[in-house]
Amino acid sequence: MTTPTTAADIGGGLPVIHLSELLRAPVVARSGEDVGRVEDVIVQLRGADDYPAVTGIVAEVGGRKVFVGTGSIDQIAPDRIVLTKNKVDLRRFERRDGEVLLRADVLGHRLIDVAAVELVRAYDVELEDTGSGWVPARLDTRRPPLLFGLIKRSGGHAARDWKSFEPLIGHAHTDAVRRLSGRFRGFKPAEIADLLEEADKAEGGEILDRVHSDPELEADVFEELEPEKASRILNGMPDNEVAALLGRMRADDAADAIADLRQSRRRRVLDLMPAAQRTKVITLMGFNPESAGGLMNVDFVSCAPTATAAEALALIAAAATIQPEALIKVHVLDENKQLAGVVSVIELLHAEPTESVAALMDSDPVRVDADADLTDVALLMADFNLYSIPVVDDQDRVLGVVTVDDVLEATIPEDWRRREPAPRPIREVTGDDHDTRVPGGDAT
Repeated sequence: MTTPTTAADIGGGLPVIHLSELLRAPVVARSGEDVGRVEDVIVQLRGADDYPAVTGIVAEVGGRKVFVGTGSIDQIAPDRIVLTKNKVDLRRFERRDGEVLLRADVLGHRLIDVAAVELVRAYDVELEDTGSGWVPARLDTRRPPLLFGLIKRSGGHAARDWKSFEPLIGHAHTDAVRRLSGRFRGFKPAEIADLLEEADKAEGGEILDRVHSDPELEADVFEELEPEKASRILNGMPDNEVAALLGRMRADDAADAIADLRQSRRRRVLDLMPAAQRTKVITLMGFNPESAGGLMNVDFVSCAPTATAAEALALIAAAATIQPEALIKVHVLDENKQLAGVVSVIELLHAEPTESVAALMDSDPVRVDADADLTDVALLMADFNLYSIPVVDDQDRVLGVVTVDDVLEATIPEDWRRREPAPRPIREVTGDDHDTRVPGGDAT
């Protein structure tokens, strides 16, 4: 087992070469004769905790793309690569598991900036000799200047640590190694949804592959996606996968997604969903999407007036699958399941554990019927400083709860994710946190 390389292990004046300088440089035999040109640099991934190791180059020799391993290389310089021998093995290059081609896979491609959780393009790669081998140490993500309409590559601009990025390479040879990083689990669902909104088809496919390995995260991400984007993705998935995904989502979001499916698929997908979730979704689909009934979450916490504060808090603690915003208040139902009142979590926490809910509750809470429109719900929330409103039927039985995030999502324009985001500072890091540390230099 090797010890992971840290940012402090490299830098400090060791030899540095930019990929843009090395590409198309001559490959020189030991005798001094040019035998080919550098087409690409090969690195072997070693997980997120270490820098990939340069294992060789792809050289063009006599019109053939051949592999030249580091064991056959005597010197790597900006203007040439010098071999240890006079001959080159002319067998065609074939990529092996875990290998990344810096020119083909990274240069000009977009990667995920882990600190900012956004897609950025790599314009150059800085290779550094650690003393025990070459590694790609830094990336240049700033667009180079144009000269007569062409990109001018001058080197010397790579300033961000390689470990600050998650590559999107999109081929099976490196997929298993890249999945080991686990950094997607550190992203918030809304951040991953933002990435998917911006990604092209290939980038989005790889992001979805990573998310698909964590079913709960996948459901959370789809809840955050714009309806149009979610619909396009779901239309490309088989019915059983769509049903399984919607079965893990909040019922109101699942109902919206079902409604956006082609009509010929809706019944098939519904039939494949878990029975309890299917019942909730069908109920919600019966309401206007912009009404309280269409916005509400059918999962909420309720208790009897005779329950104690401690018992009500225990119900909240046990409601692990319910949307957190719907747990702000406990709904108190009488023996006929009618709404008798609501009590907030704060009141329950401040009360004596044995105090009855009936003594703590608001016995005349603001409520709406299922046909109330979005504007009415929003105005009530603003007027009464509410984070949630119960939705009741004509007999005052609770059908569900509309929460403030449901109202915000419905009122903010659909293209809100495309707005220019506020600038996010790049933070300094220490110890094992290597998101923005620059090897041998300062964070930018």
